[in-house]
Amino acid sequence: MTDTATAGAAAQRVREFKMPDVGEGLTEAEILKWYVKPGDSVTDGQVVCEVETAKAAVELPIPFTGVVHELRFDEGTTVDVGTPIITVDTDPAAGPVGPDRGAPAAPAAEPAPAPPAGDEAEGGAEEGKRQPVLVGYGVATGSTKRRPRKQAAAQAQAAQSAVQAELNGTSTPVVEAPAVPVADEPSAKRPLAKPPVRKLAKDLGIDLATVVPTGEGGIITREDVRAAAAAASAPAAEPTPTPAPRAEAPAPAPVSSTGERERRVPIKGVRKATAQAMVTSAFTAPHVTEFVTVDVTRTMKLVRELKEDPELAGLRVNPLLLVAKAFLTAIRRNPEINAAWDEENQEIVHKEYVNLGIAAATPRGLIVPNIKDAHAKTLPELARALGELVATAKEGRTSPADMAGGTVTITNVGVFGVDTGTPILNPGESAILAFGQVKLQPWVHKGKVKPRQVTTLALSFDHRLVDGELGSKVLADTAAVLENPRRLITWN
Repeated sequence: MTDTATAGAAAQRVREFKMPDVGEGLTEAEILKWYVKPGDSVTDGQVVCEVETAKAAVELPIPFTGVVHELRFDEGTTVDVGTPIITVDTDPAAGPVGPDRGAPAAPAAEPAPAPPAGDEAEGGAEEGKRQPVLVGYGVATGSTKRRPRKQAAAQAQAAQSAVQAELNGTSTPVVEAPAVPVADEPSAKRPLAKPPVRKLAKDLGIDLATVVPTGEGGIITREDVRAAAAAASAPAAEPTPTPAPRAEAPAPAPVSSTGERERRVPIKGVRKATAQAMVTSAFTAPHVTEFVTVDVTRTMKLVRELKEDPELAGLRVNPLLLVAKAFLTAIRRNPEINAAWDEENQEIVHKEYVNLGIAAATPRGLIVPNIKDAHAKTLPELARALGELVATAKEGRTSPADMAGGTVTITNVGVFGVDTGTPILNPGESAILAFGQVKLQPWVHKGKVKPRQVTTLALSFDHRLVDGELGSKVLADTAAVLENPRRLITWN
């Protein structure tokens, strides 16, 4: 078989799985966890990793069967959509494919000379094999001359001698390896390291040029970078195996060391998406917020009764459920508020359905999944949907589809002991209702001052399509239902 045919066969065997767009046109995702490693067998549809997009954490299944050949990125790396993240050998019975992602070396322009005596101990026997191609370095062509392995070995020996001398406190001079002319090698002076290693070095403020490589072929590994970082942070009196980072200000580290007074965390994932969405909303839609304080004593009594109702056994019954039902009732009575502003087409889009968003605080940040067609659900159906939504959000398993297409939102700030707030609209939505804490306070009831359970509601709306009258009606109707939940029946 010719070399070209061998290359084609190997290329067909090793399949690349690229980072998919897991929802709503997202451009990147962070690899949270790998469930496989090189050499593991995988089957079509098997989950191989978990990634976090700007909206949620998602598990990715592999679309073919075989043996994992290579994981292209480490955990914690943010990868653009469309970038290969894992390769799989789909025909492992045919034998090994080598470390170069399945593509055999191109035929050399002329036969390689035999290595000098003693060079085999430094890996000269591997000279005929192609070295792994690093992302960003390209593939060596037949016209490009390689750096002789003898020079690489000499440089590694010289670096090792320098380190040993520094550790021993001696001033033994280090003899540099003789330079060998290398033609057409633009990256000869650039330290060799894979993209995840470069990112780690950047995060830790380490100059790769100061790191002594220990990887095959002079490649800097993650361990080399961590060793350099540890040496840089050691007391000055102790010997350091690697030079300290250059004097430039280092890039922010994901976690600060003990004793520092500041801690910097990279802005990414859900937090980054939330920030961008809030800025876009705040400076695009003119917000108006209105407030009302309402006696919800009857509603709280109804909540206690519903919890004992056999028809709702096992379902999530709480004040938020009745607030959601009251809000949906107010929207049904004032449907013009359930709309969206289409700037591009200069149209107001009235929606005949309500996808009710529920703001949820999770370890990864604030997300707003929504209950599809909430307007058409009975109270038990709404309770079941609300319980599933909250449970899924807490587990970090909310999908991007669950957060797409919302029309209005409720944010329950009362669970944090807060009376109310001025919530910011989700982009593309017309209104958001803030539900404050319920607490006992003096209230005039039937002409007498009595302790009653009271809460404050705040409604923010897009003033481009919702005027003050419409917003006030929706807020007043919501409050009226919560004050007298019997209206859930009489207003239907």
